[in-house]
Amino acid sequence: MKRNKYLPLTETTYYILLALLEPAHGYAIMQDIEELSKGDVKIAAGTMYGAIENLLKLGWIHSVPSEDKRRKVYQITTSGREILQLETERIRKLSQLAEKLHF
Repeated sequence: MKRNKYLPLTETTYYILLALLEPAHGYAIMQDIEELSKGDVKIAAGTMYGAIENLLKLGWIHSVPSEDKRRKVYQITTSGREILQLETERIRKLSQLAEKLHF
């Protein structure tokens, strides 16, 4: 099977896509990532917004209507879900290999 040219994802990209399984604005995404990672990953605003711009260009996320006009809200797209699924499966396979080798 041919590997997807976008894999592996960066840790930042992976966490942002996970966080955007539900619509969220930038600050909420940063908080969600810190919570999802149990405090291990903290993404600075500049890093996060740069990644958001890249994900928008790739079509993996899109902005959605928001009641708060001051904040842009984003959500993962179908193609974003597909790439997230591929990366999750890739990580799962690596984990299974390590377990098989008793590592």
